[in-house]
Amino acid sequence: MRIVVAAKPEADQPWLADAVVGLAKQTGASVAVVSADGVELERLAPVPRKVFADTAYASASSLANRLAEAGVEASVSVVPGRPVPAVLDFARQHNADLIVVGSSTRPKVAERLLGSVPLDLIKQSAKPVLVITHPGHPA
Repeated sequence: MRIVVAAKPEADQPWLADAVVGLAKQTGASVAVVSADGVELERLAPVPRKVFADTAYASASSLANRLAEAGVEASVSVVPGRPVPAVLDFARQHNADLIVVGSSTRPKVAERLLGSVPLDLIKQSAKPVLVITHPGHPA
């Protein structure tokens, strides 16, 4: 079994890592942590893509380090582009059996205006998507 974990840039999600630890240990799955830099067109970005990529890498590495501390090895990747298509493409390329993502922490109004990565992944993925809710965030 292969699990792809979508790490949100600029977010520390230890609760997501903890959930993936349980899944990986129960199933013996391999784990790949991926984060998208969020840059659709670099020439329109306010700063170089590397700034966004570094932020995405820090988030994915933090999640992978927490997995490693619990005995689950995970690869770390940063992919270019908007999160939903980038994560779906990564999952397809890595033959993922499951995509795991943290729930959105945006207010409902912001989700309506800006969209929700977890919800869009569920709608567009051919593979199962497991959304892990933050323990302190109402469902």
